Amino acid sequence: MRVIFRIFVLVVLFVALPALTKSPAAQMTSDREVALRVAASVREYTGFGIFDDVNVAAGDGTVTLTGAVTMPYKRDEIGARVAKIDGVRQVVNELRVLPVSKTDSDLRTRVAQAIYNHPDFLMYRTMAHPSIHIIVEGGRVDLTGSVANNVDRQLAFALAQQVPGTFGVKNNLRVDR
Repeated sequence: MRVIFRIFVLVVLFVALPALTKSPAAQMTSDREVALRVAASVREYTGFGIFDDVNVAAGDGTVTLTGAVTMPYKRDEIGARVAKIDGVRQVVNELRVLPVSKTDSDLRTRVAQAIYNHPDFLMYRTMAHPSIHIIVEGGRVDLTGSVANNVDRQLAFALAQQVPGTFGVKNNLRVDR
């Protein structure tokens, strides 16, 4: 009986020890992989467009979604999609739903036209998932997402500032290297 107990203890230690001694780097890699899968799922969501902005943070199986979407159903559907992803144990859905406003909606369209119709932004316009996002609330414009270089970042900002009806433009575009 003692031999069986010792073998059982050794088997338990052999199986459990790697999980207990998982390095912080391995956990971060896992969190990073979950965050990448979540980000890909959000991008592939057919309702996600250039007037929505979703940010993802992942840690220990908990995914936090922040940003803004134009419709309440998008907030709910994105949260539901994320909850189904392998490795996600909990979703903290802090996505804001932008208020319905004809003025803001028209401004979003005009800013998008100013940026995406500019000849220097042809490559962004033809992307399956355009990377420049335009969030408008109360006439204030927030450019989010990413561009290829700082020149594109500054040009998008300048073009958005020239659109009549804006009460301010924040340039939160990232430059992806």
